[in-house]
Amino acid sequence: MSRVGKAPVAIPQGVEVAIHQDVVSVKGALGAMSLTVNPLVKVSSADGKLSFAAIDATSQADALCGTTRQLVNNMVNGVSKGFEKKLSLIGVGYKAAASGNKLNLAVGFSHPVDFVMPEGITVATPTPTEIVVKGADRQRVGQIASEIRAVRPPEPYKGKGIRYADEKVVIKETKKK
Repeated sequence: MSRVGKAPVAIPQGVEVAIHQDVVSVKGALGAMSLTVNPLVKVSSADGKLSFAAIDATSQADALCGTTRQLVNNMVNGVSKGFEKKLSLIGVGYKAAASGNKLNLAVGFSHPVDFVMPEGITVATPTPTEIVVKGADRQRVGQIASEIRAVRPPEPYKGKGIRYADEKVVIKETKKK
């Protein structure tokens, strides 16, 4: 069995976990999420911890056990603490403005680009050149941040564009005669 699958998931204070046949439901302060568990994985709860076990000794069951454990761990962390992705805008005149569930980007096009955030995802702009995407679902937060970055990805010659806050962009040298 994988090392990830063997580790139990601790349930923090204020988080409720319900296991019904093949569905694990997690409810906390930041929302509620559920996951359909593969029949090759057995989920059990004891002493405030969730443990996962493969039903048989196949490599597929072992892999699904580790994957299921990590997905449930992300759900527990999401409803208790939440996830966030930070993006930064690099370029003259590049700016972002968040109002409600909308994000307005001015990134060098002849028109502004508007994003409507789906339910469960919030966006904030602490400064005009920073964007913070927050939510309980780790996958959705990453997907929305990726879609925002795809509007104007960083180009390799000057580094202008939208990038993740911790992303390093390698600047190419220009052609010389």
